[in-house]
Amino acid sequence: MQSIAIQLNTLSYSQAKTYWVAAAFVLGNVLVPQLFHSIPKGGMIFLPIYFFTLVGAYKYGWKVGLLTAIASPLINSALFGMPVAAVLPIILVKSTLLALAAGYAATYFKRVSIFIMMLVVLSYQVVGTLAEWWMVGDFYVALQDFRLGIPGLLIQMVGGFLFVKYLIGKS
Repeated sequence: MQSIAIQLNTLSYSQAKTYWVAAAFVLGNVLVPQLFHSIPKGGMIFLPIYFFTLVGAYKYGWKVGLLTAIASPLINSALFGMPVAAVLPIILVKSTLLALAAGYAATYFKRVSIFIMMLVVLSYQVVGTLAEWWMVGDFYVALQDFRLGIPGLLIQMVGGFLFVKYLIGKS
């Protein structure tokens, strides 16, 4: 699939729209994981808490992405106990890395493609895996997203591309 130019809407923290858009993506990151958590190890396999962070940061900039990245895991953990408190720090690190990588890639390339989404997803996962290794001291545990989460990484790459291109690419 080729890359396509998209209209980006970089929002600032002084705009009310930033918070409304971020709230919509947080809602997605709260509701969708509940579906996947009904599947055994669904959260670890499908990594659903990252999806709307990726889309929000790519389409509306790193500030919307960062709000989504921080609020989503905290709200999910407080309401549903998932992610559990012990893994919240690494989820927050990876979510933040994803928001920054997606926002930067969108601004730099001003296009969306599966290849760009692959770069974004792999960049936050590689750096996040190194951070997790440093935090937990166990490389095998740190590789969990690459060992179990390949379906989720593919959903982020392909689904993120399709979501940005078809559902919000024109707005």
